[in-house]
Amino acid sequence: MSEASSGAGPSRALITVSIMLATIMQAVDTTIANVALPHMQGAMSATSEQIAWVLTSYIVAAAIMTPMTGFLSARIGRKRLFVISVTGFTLTSLLCGMAVSLEQIVLFRLLQGIFGAGLVPLSQSVLLDTFPKEKHGSAMAIWGVGVMVGPILGPTLGGYLTEYYNWRWVFLINLPVGILALAGILSFVPETETVRRRFDLFGFTLLSLAIGSLQLLLDRGQSLDWFASPEIVIESMVAATCFYMFVSHMMTAREPFLEPGLFRDRNLVMGLIFIFIVGVVLLATLALLPPFLQNLMGFPVITTGEVLAPRGIGSMIAMLLVGRLVNRIDVRLLVAIGMTLTSVSLFEMAQFNLNISPMALVRTGIIQGLGLGFVFVPLSTVTFSTLDRRYRTEGTAMFSLMRNIGSSIGISVMVALAARSTQVNHAVLGEQLTRFRAPVQQFMDGQGAGLSGDNALALLNQELTRQSAAIGYLNDFQIMAWMTLAAIPLILLFRSAPRNTGQQESAEAEPQEA
Repeated sequence: MSEASSGAGPSRALITVSIMLATIMQAVDTTIANVALPHMQGAMSATSEQIAWVLTSYIVAAAIMTPMTGFLSARIGRKRLFVISVTGFTLTSLLCGMAVSLEQIVLFRLLQGIFGAGLVPLSQSVLLDTFPKEKHGSAMAIWGVGVMVGPILGPTLGGYLTEYYNWRWVFLINLPVGILALAGILSFVPETETVRRRFDLFGFTLLSLAIGSLQLLLDRGQSLDWFASPEIVIESMVAATCFYMFVSHMMTAREPFLEPGLFRDRNLVMGLIFIFIVGVVLLATLALLPPFLQNLMGFPVITTGEVLAPRGIGSMIAMLLVGRLVNRIDVRLLVAIGMTLTSVSLFEMAQFNLNISPMALVRTGIIQGLGLGFVFVPLSTVTFSTLDRRYRTEGTAMFSLMRNIGSSIGISVMVALAARSTQVNHAVLGEQLTRFRAPVQQFMDGQGAGLSGDNALALLNQELTRQSAAIGYLNDFQIMAWMTLAAIPLILLFRSAPRNTGQQESAEAEPQEA
């Protein structure tokens, strides 16, 4: 049976709608809870560090379980795993919305991460098998709308629900979406053949410890002052040691948890590198912009969400456009165009000031959304264009994992750099603020308190801190701009994606030759 036969006719559209509902539900949930944390903190009588575990538990659980998707899909069948994942994610969303204590909501978020880990890679794998090879670009455009736009619109939706209803609705909104997705998957998604495969418990344990430790140190490093904390030192040592042992075990074991053949495909390896960079730029930018707009520019939550929303619209337009171009233009050129647009927007953001107009924020957001949209669809297409079909679900799981790890590393590093830059700039600029400088005298006199007024000095220090923090954010935007620009030459290492269906059969015949 060809890879498209299972999705021929009207059922292809119904399959697409069903799995996209599941994809959007999970993608939105990665960011929708962030803006509701202060409200949860009050309801649960928790400290800032305690309520952060609502996010940490989800991130760590999802990261650990994502590599399991390929094994579980082969062992119990992809449709059955999809049904279990959607059902579990929907039920745990209900439990999160009903939680009455901190312990309950952290536990339910952890379970939500476990069940939600496989939704994105499973949906990508199903779409690649449902559509014929020549339509993979269009399929990835549809899939990319959910994956990329979901995290962008999450804060906007979360802010609206929290402001006008209750923080519990950021979880309860998943119920109708999950029920519709489950009904569609049960009715239209075909089951795959199961494969008897030994579970490599040792390899999975090593990889889980490595990923879990890495996520913990990235998530908690800033609050614990990084390597000044014994916890961070221990977590970094565990992550490095377990990852080294996992790679050694994978290369020598008879039936490893991840097959080494997966990483012999050059396009997949390059795709994992690029999606890591996309993860850094996409979610690190989203993590920096809300505090920049709210804390430094004084934007309310709703306005912040409205200013960020056009970024998602830009991504959606680009994905729908590039879905039509991906079979006509070399995908490597499309990726280069997308990376260039993203870099241009970040360089412009590096020139922001605290009096920037909302229209300038919207314009740069649309340009960056267009750039990320132009990158994501052709990147998803070319990454899996030469991959053996039997590695597809494992490949999509690694693709999602690298995007998530890139996001975690990007957010942690950029937030840490912004904090450090704020301290350095405060010290450097503070040395220049003396009572003999005319601007300082004008500021002090303008407060009506004279040179000796304590209130004026406090306001001067507050403005100094505000400007120092702004410089820190702008430096981060510039770093990400240069990183994006530097990645463009690596596009030449991709093998061009085959465009005709004649190569499809030869690709599907490779497993018999192996």
